[in-house]
Amino acid sequence: MFKKTSAVIGLSLMGAALFSPVKGEAALGDRLLSEGMANSDVKELQTYLLTKQVYPYHEATGYYGSITEEAVKKFQAAANITEDGLAGSVTAAKLKVLKPGNIGKPVADLQNKLKAWGAYSGPADGIYGSGTKRAVASFQSSKGLVSDGIAGPATYRKLNEKANPAAGSVKELTVHSTAYTASCDGCSGITKMGIDLNRFGEAKVIAVDPNVIPLGSIVEVEGYGKAIAGDIGGAINGAEIDVFFEDLSEALEWGTKSVKIRVYQ
Repeated sequence: MFKKTSAVIGLSLMGAALFSPVKGEAALGDRLLSEGMANSDVKELQTYLLTKQVYPYHEATGYYGSITEEAVKKFQAAANITEDGLAGSVTAAKLKVLKPGNIGKPVADLQNKLKAWGAYSGPADGIYGSGTKRAVASFQSSKGLVSDGIAGPATYRKLNEKANPAAGSVKELTVHSTAYTASCDGCSGITKMGIDLNRFGEAKVIAVDPNVIPLGSIVEVEGYGKAIAGDIGGAINGAEIDVFFEDLSEALEWGTKSVKIRVYQ
């Protein structure tokens, strides 16, 4: 949690393809991934680790380093599978199953797929809450699947019979921006998606209203660069963002202003 440090620093609460590979590329889970590797599968792996809130870095880099290995082990421990830091078929299969509590781009993609089937009318906010669970359960029931509200491979096979109309789209808008830091009394420095801003002060992260900008989205912010929508804020409503800076002086310099953004979905 972040506290408002001045009138110009906003209050923030810190809180990929799914099962179909791009033609000519392996899908996540088709090969064993380990430290030292660099490819698109690793980037997808990191995206899912962010969704499970165990990846403390702000960017899916595509390089399998010590941070990724650490995150894989943390996920494996939580999933009660062999904790070896290697991302094989069992780990990948567990990661790809989306369920309540998951947050990020894969969840927003799932919500848009449900929308394409007319099974979900809520916002594609990247948050797997009760509304998304009900929509998944309803879709599963309509397709003769086990109606448990958890999106696994059988559910995706049916969902993927229709294209996701939002995939690859870019949304442009002008928003009101403020700035914040992780340095305040009572602040955890951990974002809603589990990004550790104390550990990685160079992170490019913004807090958003998920009803406008889905959590996990990559957002290009005028004057700031590309960032991940990795946090929410109690004072962030509608077309507003809160931009993270490591230093208070930088946050104060940013101040409050209108900026143009591009949201990559």
